[in-house]
Amino acid sequence: MNTNLRFNRQFRFVLMLSVIVALSLLLAACGQPPKPSTATDNNNGTEANQNHSPSGNNATPPQDEVQEEPQDDTPAEETDLVKEQLQQLTLEEKVGQMILAGVQGTTLDDQAKQMIAGQKIGGIIFYANNVTTLQGTAAFVQSIKKANQQNPVPILMSVDQEGGKVSRMPDSVESIPSNRKVGKTDDTKLAEKMGALLARQIKLAGFNVDFAPVLDINSNPKNPVIGDRSFGSNADLVTRMGIAEMKGLRSEGVIPVVKHFPGHGDTSVDSHLDLPVVNKSEKQLAALEWIPFQAAVKEQAEAVMVAHILFPKLDPDYPASLSKVIIGDHLRGKFKYDGVVITDDLSMGAISKNYPLNEAAIATVQAGSDILLVAHSYESAKTIFDTLINAVKSGKIKESRIDESVYRILALKQHFKLSDDQEATGDVKQLNADIRSWRKQIDAR
Repeated sequence: MNTNLRFNRQFRFVLMLSVIVALSLLLAACGQPPKPSTATDNNNGTEANQNHSPSGNNATPPQDEVQEEPQDDTPAEETDLVKEQLQQLTLEEKVGQMILAGVQGTTLDDQAKQMIAGQKIGGIIFYANNVTTLQGTAAFVQSIKKANQQNPVPILMSVDQEGGKVSRMPDSVESIPSNRKVGKTDDTKLAEKMGALLARQIKLAGFNVDFAPVLDINSNPKNPVIGDRSFGSNADLVTRMGIAEMKGLRSEGVIPVVKHFPGHGDTSVDSHLDLPVVNKSEKQLAALEWIPFQAAVKEQAEAVMVAHILFPKLDPDYPASLSKVIIGDHLRGKFKYDGVVITDDLSMGAISKNYPLNEAAIATVQAGSDILLVAHSYESAKTIFDTLINAVKSGKIKESRIDESVYRILALKQHFKLSDDQEATGDVKQLNADIRSWRKQIDAR
């Protein structure tokens, strides 16, 4: 009896212990994921440890679950700052950029303020009647820049400063001799220095654009408008000296404007008074007049001024400044020029005596011009502004055509880092000394 009792107690104890062990194993098995059974398993658990990070935050997924991002080797597209600026402008602001107007008097009057605020014009040109003392002229220029600060794009402040008889600088600034005199030296270094000196002159008053160099070849001795404004009668000389001058202007941060495409050297009529006619063929022009301009295009000329001259063998209906054949087909097309095209003054007799201003404005834009120069009249600037706005709204000119021109203008202004905060710069005493030294070199040749 006692023996059986002890056996039963021992049996129950063993049974209870077995149940406890079994339950412990079952609970442990339920609390862990089953270990994958692979042929690479080993006692060190190497395979399992490859797929789990100790922290769990940066766990690497199993290889068959990795989804790699596709590799794009295409370089990131650069931001087009010019395009961004263009897209922010209204139609009125864009059309305004295409107008370069004159002002009256020697201080900023109410009409000029209204023109800047209302038509938001892109540029101003000064003539001799706008210039007083150096300090007075600089103050006038600065007042225009200040007035333009309400507009989204800095303003071009331009002047005709060629040297010789075409000079807009006050008497306190030493003079620079004519292109003809410089051309006789046949020294491109002196011509490049000339460009730099011209740039330094106009910067004294705060200008940022010079309508120079003259690339016309003075091939007609009876020419009433070019004469000694040309470097000479030889295409090679004019090309080399003119390009050198252009580089000199550019080196000082001033925008050069080469002129007067397709060539004003063989005219016998002054386009300020009436419309000159040159009966030359394309082949004849290519052999002489176009040579300096083609070179300028290859040298990345920033801007080209187009003359009011009728070339009936190329276009019997419109002068060069309004001609799609000459601007669009030749300058833009055959020359592959994509810089800024500026008309000569649309208030000159060559245009005003032969074409209504509104017709001329539409024609020159359709031809490929970017900036329409109109001086001496606030009313003329307003006429051009209204004409172009209405032409776009009526569908006569596509807004995309306006955008092409304004893109070029904005690109030019951005390239030269123009700002209405820029003030007149330079030391007039040092500049005068440098001009005198340079002139001695010219005189010695």
